[in-house]
Amino acid sequence: MKDLAVRLAALDADAGAALQVIAYFDSLVEARAGLQSIVRGAAVLSGCPARLEDDVRRLRIRVDPAGVSSLSPEPADPAWLRMPILADGTAALWLERPGPPGPIEAMILERATGAARGVLDRTRGRARAPDPASVELVLDGAADPELRRTAARGLGLPADRPVHAIALAGGAATVAAADAPVPAGRAGIGPPGSVLELPASWTAARTALRFTAEGTEEDPGPTVVHFAQLGALALLAELPAEPIPDVRALEHAGSGAPWLLSTLDAVADGVSLRAAATALRVHHSTLQDRIVHAEHLLGWNVREPQGRLRLQLALALRRLHRHRQT
Repeated sequence: MKDLAVRLAALDADAGAALQVIAYFDSLVEARAGLQSIVRGAAVLSGCPARLEDDVRRLRIRVDPAGVSSLSPEPADPAWLRMPILADGTAALWLERPGPPGPIEAMILERATGAARGVLDRTRGRARAPDPASVELVLDGAADPELRRTAARGLGLPADRPVHAIALAGGAATVAAADAPVPAGRAGIGPPGSVLELPASWTAARTALRFTAEGTEEDPGPTVVHFAQLGALALLAELPAEPIPDVRALEHAGSGAPWLLSTLDAVADGVSLRAAATALRVHHSTLQDRIVHAEHLLGWNVREPQGRLRLQLALALRRLHRHRQT
């Protein structure tokens, strides 16, 4: 097959590349490769990040073009190339590139989703929800340690690897190995540790959840936050729930234009204004005009280091205020 692809490429580059894609994913299927390898193949062959999301199994895998797993807190963009893995649409494979797909990208999506479908059918079936009573027990620091260890074994938690608690929107809780895929949707991730450290991880996970956002224009920001990455920002969660003047200024500014809050979030999170413009998919000059308008409404300069830090803190406090009950 490899020799045929080389000969065919000399005659028709697209046909040769398509044959290489087919051969690549056929070899993965033959080797009974896992989902991580399949998503990695899609990313490397397409030259752009690829992600697999399964809402039912709360499964998220993302790999960059270099073949490195790199989970992104940002939700998938509807404009990206996408193909459903399951007929009910609960699982899909994405290429983080706007459509329409070219012939090679279409082939990558088709072969990768077919291979992923086989893995899900073979190894997972329909995911079973963790037993709520067992989850509650392992998160209860007052419970007998041996009972908590027994409950952890029943939940399938590994005894030889770190585990952590995960706080989900709506107050739901789950536990998983620290190297397991992150659930889809808003999630606060507690620090990893042993099974007996899960109660502390759960407390931290609930704090981390308050720093998450819906990922929409009205509530921009990360949908997944790891408590271990918050550092001193975690102290903000101990402040009174009432919004401070800077948060009220954000709310006032956001009411003036639907794009304003997402623009400010991109500016606060980006390494540069050009990076923020790229993330927003607007021209650099357009972003400059937006910032001038936003600064007029806010009352401070967000392009200076002190003003940018002030903006970052205001956005974090706004999320804490919006999600103080989660």
